[in-house]
Amino acid sequence: MSAVAHEPLTPAEGLLEIFLALDTPEGFRAELIEGEIVVTPPPDGEHEKCISRIVRQVIKHSRTEMDFSGNKGLKLRSGEACPKNHVVPDVTLAPLDLDLFASADSWMPCDGVAMVLEVTSTKPKADREAKRRCYARGGIPLYLLVDREASSVTLFSVPEKDDYREHCTRSFGKPITLPAPFAFDLETADFL
Repeated sequence: MSAVAHEPLTPAEGLLEIFLALDTPEGFRAELIEGEIVVTPPPDGEHEKCISRIVRQVIKHSRTEMDFSGNKGLKLRSGEACPKNHVVPDVTLAPLDLDLFASADSWMPCDGVAMVLEVTSTKPKADREAKRRCYARGGIPLYLLVDREASSVTLFSVPEKDDYREHCTRSFGKPITLPAPFAFDLETADFL
């Protein structure tokens, strides 16, 4: 019987294989962000309050009827040195008529996603920088970041290569305009 030779895995492929085999504790989530495995504990109540307030406004006020998923895994394009990013936004929003989430695997491509939402928690730098770059590389049109430490909301738009070309930041308490397909002013007074 002859042995079958296997091509050795590159370090990036090995890391991706390890990541996909992780068994995280209940309530925790694991992500592969720019070549680093990041494990996040369950969110606190204020984190979930911000998400709830935003999703309720999106459902009520968006010009386009939106579907959403909490903690949906997205496979995003990566830089040359790191494996495919596997990122889990707090909320992923897409037009309802696309029906993106019904038949999606645990990790789905980001095609058709209109906006992702992150509320900072234990690792705010990842939300502010690494995830922002990942979402831009993935071509996600809008990234809404609720930065609890800075008491602000930032909307990143016009993704190009490794970042977003435009952003608008408002302090908690001031509305921020979400462009089409949402087309309404998001109120942030409840975040104070």
